[in-house]
Amino acid sequence: MSDILLTTLNAKYIHAAFGLRYLMANLGPALASRATLLEFDINQRVVDVLERILEESPKIVGIGVYIWNAEPVEKLVAMLKRVRPEVVVVLGGPEVSYETDEQTMCALADYVITGEADLAFTDLCGKLLAGERPLVRVIGAGLPEFGKEGSGPAKTSALSLLNREPGPQNSLALPYHLYTDADLAHRVIYVEASRGCPFKCEFCLSSLDVPVRNVPTDQFLSAMQDLLDRGCRQFKFVDRTFNLNLGISLAILRFFLDRQTPGLFLHFEMIPDRLPEALRELIQKFPAGALQFEVGIQTLNEDVEKRISRRQDHSRMTDNLRWLRTQTGVHVHADLIVGLPGENLASFGRGFDELIALDPQEIQVGMLKRLRGTPIVRHDTEWGMVYSPHPPYEILRTNHVDFDEMQRMRRFSRYWDLIANSGNFVETVPLIWEPGRAEIPVQEASPFASFLKLSDWLHARAGKRTHGIALPDLTLFLFEFLTQHQHLDARHVATTVQSDYARLGRRDVPDALRVWLANRDIATVKPTGPARQARHRV
Repeated sequence: MSDILLTTLNAKYIHAAFGLRYLMANLGPALASRATLLEFDINQRVVDVLERILEESPKIVGIGVYIWNAEPVEKLVAMLKRVRPEVVVVLGGPEVSYETDEQTMCALADYVITGEADLAFTDLCGKLLAGERPLVRVIGAGLPEFGKEGSGPAKTSALSLLNREPGPQNSLALPYHLYTDADLAHRVIYVEASRGCPFKCEFCLSSLDVPVRNVPTDQFLSAMQDLLDRGCRQFKFVDRTFNLNLGISLAILRFFLDRQTPGLFLHFEMIPDRLPEALRELIQKFPAGALQFEVGIQTLNEDVEKRISRRQDHSRMTDNLRWLRTQTGVHVHADLIVGLPGENLASFGRGFDELIALDPQEIQVGMLKRLRGTPIVRHDTEWGMVYSPHPPYEILRTNHVDFDEMQRMRRFSRYWDLIANSGNFVETVPLIWEPGRAEIPVQEASPFASFLKLSDWLHARAGKRTHGIALPDLTLFLFEFLTQHQHLDARHVATTVQSDYARLGRRDVPDALRVWLANRDIATVKPTGPARQARHRV
C-alpha cells in the first residue's frame, strides 16, 4: 500500500518509463518512502490496470500521458474517478502540457501539471498529503535545472542517490538508480545528458523546449559508470541534439570508448550538419555496430524547410552522411516526414531518392502528426492541413496530397519497414529500382517511384494486408514482382532472394525459387542467423 502511486502505459513492455523515474527520484526520502512506481503497457486491458492500481490503495495517482497512451489513459481516469472518486488524480506529460481545456481527461482529473513536472509534482504531493488542496487545477511547472558543473559528487551510489533530497534552486536529482536489474536485462535504458533544443521546427514539441540545459558532466558520467557496473550495455540517449555541445559530446564518447566492451551499444539523436573533425576522430574509433545515430532529415525541400522554420545545411549534411557510411561503423537511421505543408509526392520522392543515394541503413518514413501545442497549426488554412482528431493525430490530407495519396504513403511506410528497414532483404532491396529493360521510363527506375509501384502492387497482391504477412509469403511476393513486373532475370532474382532468405536462418528453399536455382546455388547458400538492423536492439 502506498500513498503516492506513479504510473503510465508504455507503448511496449521493453520501454521503461523514464519520466516516472525522474518524478520518483525527486520526491525526496520522506515522500519516496510513501510512493510506488507501477508500469503497464497499452496492450493491457484498462480495467485490469485499474484493478492493479487500486490494490495499492493510493491517495494520489500520478499518470504520465503521451501521444501513444492518451486514449487508454482517458478511459483509465474515467473509470478510476467513478470507482474511487476520493483518489486524487494528477496528470502530466507532453500530451496534457498544452490545450488542456480541450481534453476530457484533464476535466476528469483533479490536477494537471504542464511542462517538466519533476519538482512541481513533489510540491503538490507534499501539500495534498498535508491536507491542503490547492485551488489551481492546472499547474504550470517551473523550469527545473540540473545544477552547476562540478556540483555533483565524484562517485555516487544507488543508496546515496536514493537518500538525496531534491537540490536547492530547482536542481534535479538523477533517476538512474531506479532502473532495476530486470530493467537492465530486458528493457530499453533511456538516459539524457541534456534537455531542450535550440531549433524551432514547427512540427516538433522540442521547438517549445528551451533553453538547452546540460546535466553536469561529472555527475552524469558517474551515473553512467554506476549503470555500467551493474551490467548495462545498451544506452538510448533521448537528447534532442546530442552533438550540439562539442565539449560534452566528446567527453561522453571518450568515456564510453575507454570502457568499450563487446555488446556495448549507444543510440544518439544528432544534428545532421554538425560533425566537426574532433568528433569524427572519436566516432571512427568505435567498432562497427557500437553506435547508432538517428538523423532527423525530415525534408530535403528547401522551400518547405523555410516554411516550417527548419534550418539545415544540405551540403554539410550530405558530406556527413557519406562520411558516416563510408568511413565508420555507425548504423545510420534517417527520418523523412510525409505531409509537410506545401510538399507533394513528387517533392517527397526527390528527397527520398537523394537520401537513398547517401545509403543510410534505415530510412523511417513517418506521417506528419499535429502534436498538441506545436505551431505547425498556423499552416492549416493556407495549405489545407487536415489531421485525425484522435491520437496520434496523423495528417489525413493537404492541398498537395489528397486522402487517397496519403493512404498510399501509409502503405509505402509500412511495406518499407517490412522489406527495407527490417534487414531481411539486404541484397534484394536494390533490385527493386534496378531497370529490367531499356523501355522502362527513367523516373520509374528511381527508388521512390519503384518502391511506390511495389507498394501499390503488394497491397493488391496481399489481399490489402499491411500486417500479418508471413516471411515466406513476402519472399515469394518479392520474387514475383521483380520478375513479372520489373522484368529482371529470374535466376538472378532467385539467387539473390534465396541468399537473403537463408541469411535469416531459413533452411528451406521455396518451390518458386528452386526451379530457377541450380543445385550448386542451393548448396552454397548457408544460413548465417538473423541479420537484424541495430534499431531492433533499442
